[in-house]
Amino acid sequence: MSFKVQGWCPGALRPMASGDGLVVRVRPPSGRLTERQASGIAEVAQRYGNGVIELSGRANVQIRGVTPETHAPLISTLRKHDLIDADVAAETRRNIIVTPFADARTYRLAEALQRALGDAPELPGKFGFILDCGAAPVMTDVQADIRFERAADGTLLLRAAGCDLGAPVTEAAAAEAALALAQWFLEAGGVTEGRGRMAQLIATSARPEGQLAPAIAPAPAQSQPLPGIVKQGALVAFAFGQIDADTLGALAALGPLRVTPWRMILTEGLTWMPNLPGLISDPTDPLLRAHACTGAPACLQAHGPTRDLARSLASHLPEGKTLHVSGCSKGCAWPLPADLTLVATPAGLSVIRDGRASDTPETAVISPSEPRHISEFF
Repeated sequence: MSFKVQGWCPGALRPMASGDGLVVRVRPPSGRLTERQASGIAEVAQRYGNGVIELSGRANVQIRGVTPETHAPLISTLRKHDLIDADVAAETRRNIIVTPFADARTYRLAEALQRALGDAPELPGKFGFILDCGAAPVMTDVQADIRFERAADGTLLLRAAGCDLGAPVTEAAAAEAALALAQWFLEAGGVTEGRGRMAQLIATSARPEGQLAPAIAPAPAQSQPLPGIVKQGALVAFAFGQIDADTLGALAALGPLRVTPWRMILTEGLTWMPNLPGLISDPTDPLLRAHACTGAPACLQAHGPTRDLARSLASHLPEGKTLHVSGCSKGCAWPLPADLTLVATPAGLSVIRDGRASDTPETAVISPSEPRHISEFF
């Protein structure tokens, strides 16, 4: 293993050290930011960080380049915008992803779940919840441990990751039912040395008998959305999920924002696509199919730079193919298989076809300074 598994995600109160300073992760309440909150994040990123903002695969916003000296005033400012939890424990528990296409019922459930988590038992740092409660699930590829979805007839379902079926729950009982399922996870031995995921426990044939009965299938999933105008507003993407502070501030001026797990932002109520630096508004842009982590030197574990290479190769991607350039075999930017994955190593770039960054690479290692033409890999 060429990387260190931290076992926890950065937060605002518990930032993570990186090669370009502290990474401060802000978790927007229910995945939403008011104009004032989004402007506040842009302001502190510029004043107390290096102006670089990232959209994480957990639908969070990361401020980079913060220093130990600027961290305290950054937190103080964000607290005035109601973006900071009471303490690290409360921040860690509030690991909830809400569909950007949520309706009022889904937001009520998100708020109820957030309140209930205040009394939740201690769970692993990466243990999370997803509220994918639209007419059809759209976040099936996003990792979580406990999921809320809907059946084809609109019935609200509670589902454990790793189980194909879920149990019907009422809106009033949903939050407590989720906590009961989390408690079962702990009692069934889902945690080892402070880590554990629901799908791993389910894979051992453990089942929360009685809690997920009767079992009902969720509605058939829809594919991941692309940039464009949707019912809720304008959905725009960013290459590798990176956005500068000025652009976020300009987006905030257009309306409230919803942060997505696809490194896209939805501007509520907007009926036209904004034209701002760094935005991807074309649903056919090949950069939407190219994934790359921060890479070296900003990431302390990366063995080489990633994003310039990924950007240069993206324009040569065959239609429908995906590319992942990873600074190490951890594969933070894209945990799913890609048609082509290039992983930085001390010796060069290892090649993986149809796999993840953690998979066994081909024997050949190519030089990052002289990469072969991408067409050779397909």
